[in-house]
Amino acid sequence: MNPDSPESDRPTPSGDESPASPAPADPVTEQRPDATQPDVDGDSGPRPVDPPRRPGRTGATIVGVALALAVLGAPLGLLWAALAPDTPVLKTAEGAIYAEPQPEQPIAADGWFSLLGLAFGVLAALVLWFVLRRRRGPVGLLAAVLGTLAAAPVAWQVGRRVGLATFDRLLAGAPAGQAFTKPADLRAGGVDWLLGVLPVPHGNLLLPAFGAAVTYTLLAGWSRWPSLRPEPEPDPAALSWVSAGTPAPTAAPEPPAPGAAEPPRG
Repeated sequence: MNPDSPESDRPTPSGDESPASPAPADPVTEQRPDATQPDVDGDSGPRPVDPPRRPGRTGATIVGVALALAVLGAPLGLLWAALAPDTPVLKTAEGAIYAEPQPEQPIAADGWFSLLGLAFGVLAALVLWFVLRRRRGPVGLLAAVLGTLAAAPVAWQVGRRVGLATFDRLLAGAPAGQAFTKPADLRAGGVDWLLGVLPVPHGNLLLPAFGAAVTYTLLAGWSRWPSLRPEPEPDPAALSWVSAGTPAPTAAPEPPAPGAAEPPRG
């Protein structure tokens, strides 16, 4: 080696004095940014993070909504009893019989209960959709179905007992041939007991739950948010950051007006 060369003036690194190599980056740290790190689009605020759901609070919400809807079944039954017509009957030695061979009042009572129950289910689903915004999804659907399913038997039992005491008194003490009316009751619905413990409604008692399930499902399908919960609207300025840096195209030169002087030619 030439001693006059510039490289000869540099000290030769020993084994202990080797140049330090850069520390390897942690891929997990680089790929998982902190939750409070601003977004790459320029958002200076932290990213919103939904709080974790607690199973106990979710169950309490479902039970509370179901109980509230079941209690609302009482005024629904009173409304049904007020709209459904009573059936005329005659007292005989064997009991009460219909005053008409084929009365229409029992059919009307079933029809009124079906319409009111279906409307009750639709209204319950709409109210829960807008009130329980943070519980939209399976929790809200389950609460609506269970609540309306419990409200239907309550409405039936409350409505059929309006005027039932008077009917039983006349049936027991009225003479044969006396005419009176029987309060509204259901013929197209009822409750069966599974194993003697679990009540299973059937018939038009299922219409409130059907209306609630269909309405809630349609609302979820029409929602514009993937999470079904209201989300903040994106900032238009953040969305247009790409187009903001692009220069606008220059307009084409206008043609010369007729009669204008032509530029001199070289």
